[in-house]
Amino acid sequence: MKQGRTLEQLGEELQRQREARQDFLSDTTLMDFKAEDNGRSFISLNMKGKTQTFAVNELAHQQIAQRLQIPYRYYQKMMVEQPDLLSENVNTWFHYAPERRMLRTLDGEVRAFLSDRYRRLDNLELCEAVLPIIRDMPGASINSCEVTPTHMYLKVVNKKLKAEVAVGDAVQAGFVISNSEVGLGSVKIEPLIYRLVCKNGLVLKDYTQKKYHVGRQVEGDGAYELYSDETLKADDKAFFMKVQDTVKVAADEAKFIMAVDKLKESMDIPLGKDPVKEVELLADKYQLNPNERGDVLRQLFMGKDNSRYGLLNAVTAASKMASSYERATDLERIGGEILAESLPKVREVINITPVRSLNAITA
Repeated sequence: MKQGRTLEQLGEELQRQREARQDFLSDTTLMDFKAEDNGRSFISLNMKGKTQTFAVNELAHQQIAQRLQIPYRYYQKMMVEQPDLLSENVNTWFHYAPERRMLRTLDGEVRAFLSDRYRRLDNLELCEAVLPIIRDMPGASINSCEVTPTHMYLKVVNKKLKAEVAVGDAVQAGFVISNSEVGLGSVKIEPLIYRLVCKNGLVLKDYTQKKYHVGRQVEGDGAYELYSDETLKADDKAFFMKVQDTVKVAADEAKFIMAVDKLKESMDIPLGKDPVKEVELLADKYQLNPNERGDVLRQLFMGKDNSRYGLLNAVTAASKMASSYERATDLERIGGEILAESLPKVREVINITPVRSLNAITA
């Protein structure tokens, strides 16, 4: 499992972001988009005679392009080769089809271009709601946590829920809490399997709980900065109470045992005679880059386990070498996808002898 910040460092960064962030609600006719020759772009907001200007980050560019139905590859081409044309395109659609949008900014950048119905459920408030629940769970600890430009993650392991997949190969139950402040998904609580022998995390596809960022449409004219108010706080309190209830039962023993049984089954599913081809198929299916393909193949050979269990462990082991914490979590989820795949039909009609070693291949 890839390590991020300490819990103390996470708290400090979330508090810093709380103080640095600004959120605005504005009609697009009051926005002015400017792309420059140096590759940078800016949005200026006209708020009651005052103008504030913010740089635009990559995610906000993607969201603007999607909202205006400009193909993103063409959007990028204009940004690099014809910035004035990009400015003209964006500003034309801002005025031709005006609508109210929420702009979330941090450290002088527009980090998200969202619907005016987007419900701001922020990372600091989420931590304040769930950390006391985790602290009171017998045997629970946060093994890894991080905040990235797009998500926050808390990865929790419950040491009291433990089982063996094979002799000497023990796993523990856990869960991942994640949230996006920039419109890239709901608050998620996903089951996690933590393998002690190699400290790998496997995020399970099944049983994931989600809470969506959808709220009331905010009324008002013009452009103005959004602040928390008592009504929103009351709504958020009810929402986070539901999240707390979900967290309390996230490390469910019955579901954990079912997952362990499935891991045991995966040990008896051979990959085939050519592990390299198996990894290539996996890489194509999940769009792994060349470095990730190499890391997975290397971990598969090192593990000397030519079974589905060996493959999913190779993927989760490779996650530690991922380029970012975000991508590491993606790979842990891919491991869960592999586990969730249906059993081969051939197992129903013939008795397959599992292939557990790659010694013959590596010799």
